[in-house]
Amino acid sequence: MLEVACVLLWVLFPGISLAGLPADVKALLDQARACEKAQDYAGAERSYRQALMLAPDDPEVLKRLGILQQTELKFPESVEVFRRVLSISAQYPEVNFFLGASYLGLNQFQKATESFQAELSTPHPHPRCNYYYAIALVSLGRPDDAIYQLGRLHMNASLETIQRLTELDPDSFQLHALIGEVYANNKRYEDSLKEYRAALAKRPDAAGIHYALGAAYRNLKQIDEAEKEFLLALREDPNDLRVNLYLGEFAVGRGNFAGALQYLRVASAAQPGAARPHFLLGKCYQALKDLEKAKAELLAASTADPNDAQPHYLLARIYREQGDTKSSAWELKEFQKLSLAEKEKIYERAKTTPQ
Repeated sequence: MLEVACVLLWVLFPGISLAGLPADVKALLDQARACEKAQDYAGAERSYRQALMLAPDDPEVLKRLGILQQTELKFPESVEVFRRVLSISAQYPEVNFFLGASYLGLNQFQKATESFQAELSTPHPHPRCNYYYAIALVSLGRPDDAIYQLGRLHMNASLETIQRLTELDPDSFQLHALIGEVYANNKRYEDSLKEYRAALAKRPDAAGIHYALGAAYRNLKQIDEAEKEFLLALREDPNDLRVNLYLGEFAVGRGNFAGALQYLRVASAAQPGAARPHFLLGKCYQALKDLEKAKAELLAASTADPNDAQPHYLLARIYREQGDTKSSAWELKEFQKLSLAEKEKIYERAKTTPQ
């Protein structure tokens, strides 16, 4: 059954992302994809190898090669490729998930759980990650934890899952953690804090609970408490994108621009295509009067999110400081255009939202 699941991974969840690749590399990837559809896996691998000759450290090309090898049940080879991707970008989208799936194929269940945990710490985890994580937990003899992961996957069935966990142990770590997540998903943050604290009392070293506490405090605008929890979460994973981003946000909010840089650089390196870290880095560099670095980060932010008006406003100010009035005027015009478009979207949503 596991072999069938791994064969289907690439078919069901391709994770296509070609933005920013050279045209000749894109052509080779299209060629490889056509070979895969025709089940010509040898031809697909040749195309990927040719693409790697042109772009040897491109994470997307490496990711696709690894998925192909996984489809062919070449699990050791795919593990090497996925680990290479993660050495380039520690939270490259979905790669931790596919690495975990390869470890499952090798019956290395502990390594699989570690990879799935890393995937779940990314901003947009693979939609099947909780399911495969549960498989690995069952294989390690941890059925209660597996039920918790399946409960997270099927939040609509959370009441049934909670009932099952209550029958197993009404005061279990899994039950408190799951109820805390249900409350958080329903914006009942005070209630979620109580459950997360109860879960932490059961397992003081449980990964992810400090992050969950920090996120709840952040939503309640209790920044000092949120920061304490995120600093504890940072000990669990110093490269976590979300934790570093939030700590960077807090530092920027306090005007500690130099202190924010250490967190925001980690967040940006973890996922180079994310707009928010680039924007905040640009804001920091502007405040620190390093205008060229600020400009580079803000341009990267506007490329990552073309609909965000804020980078253009800061770019207009930077160009004005540099005496480039033409570029400043263009950026200001772009800011006004995007701001107006956003206001119109808000107005349209308000009209269609039931009162």
